[in-house]
Amino acid sequence: MRVGSMALAAGLVLAGAAAQAADRPLLGIVSISANEANNARYIAGANAAAKEDGWQVSVIDAAGSADQANAAIQNLTGRGAGGIVDMVFPWSSIGAGLAAAKDAGVPVVTWGGGLGGSVAATNGSGAPIAQPVIDKLVGDLGGKGDLLALTYRTGEVCRNRETLLDQVLARTAGIKVTKNEVRIPGYFEDGAQYANAWLASHPAGDGKQAIWGCWDDPAIGAIGALRQQGRDDVGVYGVNGNAQAIENIKNGHMTATAWEDSYQEGYQMVKLLKAIKAAGAGWAPKAVEVPAVLVTRENVEAFLKQHPDAAGTP
Repeated sequence: MRVGSMALAAGLVLAGAAAQAADRPLLGIVSISANEANNARYIAGANAAAKEDGWQVSVIDAAGSADQANAAIQNLTGRGAGGIVDMVFPWSSIGAGLAAAKDAGVPVVTWGGGLGGSVAATNGSGAPIAQPVIDKLVGDLGGKGDLLALTYRTGEVCRNRETLLDQVLARTAGIKVTKNEVRIPGYFEDGAQYANAWLASHPAGDGKQAIWGCWDDPAIGAIGALRQQGRDDVGVYGVNGNAQAIENIKNGHMTATAWEDSYQEGYQMVKLLKAIKAAGAGWAPKAVEVPAVLVTRENVEAFLKQHPDAAGTP
């Protein structure tokens, strides 16, 4: 009798939980790489806002594939999602997903995917966040030297950052650039491999040299190659300011990064969904940017006092 009562009680609890979940609208998050540190921070911020606003969240890792991202958005639309967040896939790469969401009246917002198509809002745009660290890189080289740029062209964020780098370097003809595109997944390994090959033709003492990653992780992969070869003469620059990058700056292995408050970006974007849904057809697409902070060896301690959560995932 007791066992039967316990089973009945358990069934009622599960039914209640299911009913409670059914009462909450579904928020779909489609990430280019859900385990990458900056993506994880954004998702954490989005989850915090979703909890406050009564969303149930489904995170799908598209593993760097635009085809998987399109399929995920279509799947979430079919599941009755009330809103979808696209994380860094350019709006032009998710046309099929956007079309399905538009037909179903589901608002899609992007992190770094840009405004276009039926996207309702964006933040985390690539170029503005990269500007301070690119300016520092060029300043540190003094307009002359060799640069290894680790790029990634599938994501709108990195594509825009590379375009900005090209525009800045066009004004400084004395900097010779070698470009290599990394993969997702595989960016740490690619960063190390490309750095090793580049270092072989760029010995110490051969002028000013630097490595730039369109986000931190490829540059961190390159740091492994530099340390293995005992090279401390090459400046290393990243973008996003993940915990590993901050630690490498503290330890003297990295020169600078532009810290992106991705937790706050995720939080704000989910908070915006209520207004987007309430406005309906009257909503005007817009960018809601959070400014970046340049972190260097000179200011890293002061930065961490002001932003202690930057040392780890919130």
